[in-house]
Amino acid sequence: MHSAFAQTEEENVTKVQVTGSRLTSPNAVSPSPLQILTSADIAASGATNLQELLLKNPTLGTPTISRTNSNFQTASVGVATVDLRNLGTSRTLVLVNGRRFVSGIPGESAVDMNTIPTDFIERVELLTGGASAAYGSDAVAGVVNIILKRNFNGVLVDASLGQSDYHDDSKKKLAITFGTSSADGASNIMGHFGYSKQGAVYSRNRNGTGVDNQSKAAITGDAADIFTPIAPFYSSISPQGRFFHDSGEFTYDKAGNVIPWSTNGSAALAATGFNRNAFRTIAVPTERFLFATNGTHAFDENHSAFFEGTYSSTKVTSRIEPFGLQAGDIFPDTGQVPAGTLVNGVVVRNPLVPQYLYDRITDNDGDGIPDYSFSRRLSEVGTRGSTAERDTFRLATGLKGTIKDWNYEAFVSYGKTKEAQNSSGQVNVQNFRNALLGTPDGNGGVQCSDAIARLQGCVPINIFGYNTISPEALKYVTAPGSLITSTTQKIAGGNISGELFELPAGKVGLSGGVEWRQEESSSTPDPLTQAGLNAGNATPPTYGKFSVKEAYLETLVPILKNKFLAKQLDFRAAYRVGDYSTVGHTNSWNTGVEWAPTADVKFRATRSISTRAPNINELYSPPSQDFPSGLTDPCLGVTASTPGATAAACRANPYVLANIQANGTFKQSQADLQGISGYNRGNPDLKAEQGRSTTIGVVLTPRSIPALSKFTFTADYFDIKISDAIVSTPRQYALGQCYGGGNPAFCSFITRRAATSGDNNVGALTYIDSAVSNSGGLATEGVDLTASWADMVGPGRLSAKIQYTHVKEGYVIPLKDADKTKEERDLFAGEIGAAKNKANLNLAYKWGSFGISSTTTFIGASALDDQYLAQFDLPANAIKVGSRTYQDFQLTFDVKKQVQLYLGIDNAFDTAAPMILSGVTGNSTGTNTNAGTYDPIGRRYYVGVRVTM
Repeated sequence: MHSAFAQTEEENVTKVQVTGSRLTSPNAVSPSPLQILTSADIAASGATNLQELLLKNPTLGTPTISRTNSNFQTASVGVATVDLRNLGTSRTLVLVNGRRFVSGIPGESAVDMNTIPTDFIERVELLTGGASAAYGSDAVAGVVNIILKRNFNGVLVDASLGQSDYHDDSKKKLAITFGTSSADGASNIMGHFGYSKQGAVYSRNRNGTGVDNQSKAAITGDAADIFTPIAPFYSSISPQGRFFHDSGEFTYDKAGNVIPWSTNGSAALAATGFNRNAFRTIAVPTERFLFATNGTHAFDENHSAFFEGTYSSTKVTSRIEPFGLQAGDIFPDTGQVPAGTLVNGVVVRNPLVPQYLYDRITDNDGDGIPDYSFSRRLSEVGTRGSTAERDTFRLATGLKGTIKDWNYEAFVSYGKTKEAQNSSGQVNVQNFRNALLGTPDGNGGVQCSDAIARLQGCVPINIFGYNTISPEALKYVTAPGSLITSTTQKIAGGNISGELFELPAGKVGLSGGVEWRQEESSSTPDPLTQAGLNAGNATPPTYGKFSVKEAYLETLVPILKNKFLAKQLDFRAAYRVGDYSTVGHTNSWNTGVEWAPTADVKFRATRSISTRAPNINELYSPPSQDFPSGLTDPCLGVTASTPGATAAACRANPYVLANIQANGTFKQSQADLQGISGYNRGNPDLKAEQGRSTTIGVVLTPRSIPALSKFTFTADYFDIKISDAIVSTPRQYALGQCYGGGNPAFCSFITRRAATSGDNNVGALTYIDSAVSNSGGLATEGVDLTASWADMVGPGRLSAKIQYTHVKEGYVIPLKDADKTKEERDLFAGEIGAAKNKANLNLAYKWGSFGISSTTTFIGASALDDQYLAQFDLPANAIKVGSRTYQDFQLTFDVKKQVQLYLGIDNAFDTAAPMILSGVTGNSTGTNTNAGTYDPIGRRYYVGVRVTM
C-alpha cells in the first residue's frame, strides 16, 4: 500500500478528487488519513478476492463474514466483508468510484467483496475516521473507496492455478480485461470478464480439528484448563440413537445389539458418541462469475455521459453434520414419546418399539401410555448444509462536465442482490410425529396410528439402531428447506464543485450536492421454517424499507501560502443534513486544518460528527437462530450454600435450584454444553447513532535531506467515540448481569430447561438471546504509523512500505444508562480478533525481467474475551494467545514485454493458528481457532501468467 501524502509538487495542476472530500484539488492530498492500495499491489498478492488482501492492512479488523468463518451462517455463507477499526461492518462504508454499492447481505449495508472484480481495480483508497459529512450514513469508522480502471486500451489476460500443502483449497482464476478508445481519445469503453473457483477445506483434513474437542475449563471451571483439550468430546446425539427409560439408558452397536451408552468411551466401554468435525467445513467452496463494464462518451470537450455496470454470480456451499433430533423437538410439551396407542381404551404397543425398551418404561406424562425419550442423529437424511446462489446487478449512469469553471455531475444508480438458497438435512416435525406413532396393520406389519396421516402417505419410522429408517419413511419425513432473499438499492444524486473567489493564499473551493436513496430488503424462508415445523423455532419472513433525502456543502479555504513557517495553511469544513423515513433528521459535519510549515512537513487535524441510521435488519429482523460458542454458565459449581451474589441469583431461578437439589451442586451434562442456542432479534424503536472522531497527524516528506529524500513518513492519532451505538447485547455479558451483576432485566434473554429430559438436565441453558439496542457507547483510540521508501539498489529497484497500527483502547458499553465507568465496559481492543498491535511490511525488488515481492503480516498477542475471563474471576488481559507472523512471496519473470509468469507462496512458513478450543469465546466452530483472524488453512501455492495484447 502507498500513502497519499507525498505529492506536493506545485507544477502538478491536474485537478483530482480523493476519498474524504467531494472537492477537486490540484494536489492529491486527503484531509484525513488515507492509504492507497494500487493495482500493482493487487497483482503482487495473487489474491482471488479483494477481502484477502485488504485484511492484511492493520487498520482493518476481523471481518464479520468470510470463507473461513461463515459455514454456520444462515443467509450469508461465503460473503466477504470488511471492517475498519473493528467497529463493525455496518460502520464501514464501501464505495465504488465514489458511489454506494448494493449490499450483499439482506437487510444490511455490507458490500460483498465477491461482487467486485479484483483485476478490474485501478486502486483502493482506505480512509479511516468519520466521513458521513462527505458520503452520508455508515461512514462512522471510515470509507473503502474502490476505483475501477478507466480509459484502458487493449486486452489483459490473467490466469492462475493454486492449492494448499494439503492438496485442498484449490484455486482457479481467469480474468480478461479489454477496452478501446475513440480516435480522439475523448470516449472509451471497457469490459471485464472474471471467473474464479476456490475449493473446500474440511475440518477432518487438518491437524487437531478432525475430532470433536472441548476446552477442559468448560467442565472443571478452572482457568488453568482453558487450553487443555478434551478429545474426543463427541456429540451425545448419535446415528444409532440413544434411548432413555425409567431407570437408565442404552444404545445399539453396528450389529443391532443393545449396549450401554458411553459418549466418549472409557477403559471398559467403546465410545458411542458422534464425531461432528468429520463433517464440518473450515473454508466453504466458492465459485464466481463476474462481468463489469464502464464507459464515457464525450459530447464535446465540456460535457460527457458515463455508465458503470456490474454483474456477479456467486455459488457457495456450506456443509455441517446431520441433524441431531431429540424427543423434545417432536413432543415439545413433555419430551416423551408414546410407545403405543390407545385403541378402545386399551394400550396397543407400537411394534417398532423394541421389547427391551417397552419392558422398562411406564407412563410418565399421565396419558395412560408408557413413554420413552430419545435422541438420534439423522444420518439417513444426510448432512445439513445449503447451496446459495447469489446474483448481484448494478448499473450507474449519468452526466458530468464543466460549466463556466464549475464541475457538475448528475447520476442515477440501481443495484439488486438476489439469493436463492436450498438447504438439506431437516425434517417435517408433524410428519415425524405421525411416523413415530405406529400400530399393527393386521397383516404382520406396521401402520401409522392416525388414519388421516395414512391417507396422506404416512410411513412408520424405525429409529432404533443404525440405518433403520426405510427409504419410504425417509421420503415421508424429509423436508428440504429454501430461502429467497432480495436487496434493492436505488440512488439519484447530483453535485457541483468549483471556486468562489480568490484569497491571497489561493481560491476558496466549494462543493455541494443532493442525494436521494432508497433501500429495500426481504427474506422469505420456506413455509415449514416459517411455521417452525422443521425442528427449529418459527422464522417469519423479514421485510423492510427506508428512504433518505440528503444535502451537503463542503468548502476549502486557503489561509496562508508561501509564508514564514506557513508553506501552506488550509481550513476545510463540510456539513450534511439528512431526512430518514425511519429515524427522522440527522446532521453530520467535519472540520479540518492542514498546515505545512515547510515543504517537508505537514500537520493535519480533523474533527467529525458522523451519523449512522439503523439498517433494515437492526430495525425489523425477527428472531433468527444462532449457535454461540464460548459461553460459560455462571451457575456452574453453585451449591445450596455457596456464598455471593452470583450464587444467590442462580438459586433464585427455580430450575437451577431444582438442579442443585437433585445433584448437590449445579450439574451440566455434555449434552447441556453442546446444546446451547439463541436467537438474535431487531428493534423497531432504534434511533440513529452518532460518532465523534478526532484525527491528528503529521506527514514527513524530507526531500531537502538527501539521505532521507526517498522516504515518506506519516503518523496519525485517531479517537472515535460513538454515542447511542447500535449494538447487539453480548451473551456472556447478559449472563453476568442476570446472575450477580445487579441487573435482572437481562434475565429475559435467558431460557433454562424446565425439566430433565433425556441427558439434558433441568436448569441447563437452552437459549441465550441477543437483541439490538442503542447502547451506552462504542469507542476506539490509537495510532497509525506508515513509512515508505523506493530507490535504485544495485542493478534493480528496491521498494519498501511498512504500516503499523497500535490500538490504545476499544470498548462497548452495552447498557444505555450505564455510568460509563470501566466496570461497565465490554472490552474488545487487545482481544482475539482485535489485536492492539498489527503491522504489514511490503518489500519488492525488480531487476530486469526478474521480480520478487514479499508481504509480512504481523498480528500481536491477543487476550481472551474479558467477559469470558470474568467467569473465572480473572481480570481483562489475564490470559492471552501469542502473536502470529505470516509471510507471503511472489516471483515474476517477464518472458517478453507482453508476457509475465508468476509464482506465489502464501503463509510460506506454514504458521499455525493459535489454539482456541470449542467452549472458549472467539472459537470458530470446527476450526480450533478464530478462523476470521488467523489462517486456518496453511501453506498455499499458486502459479499464473499475465498476457497483454
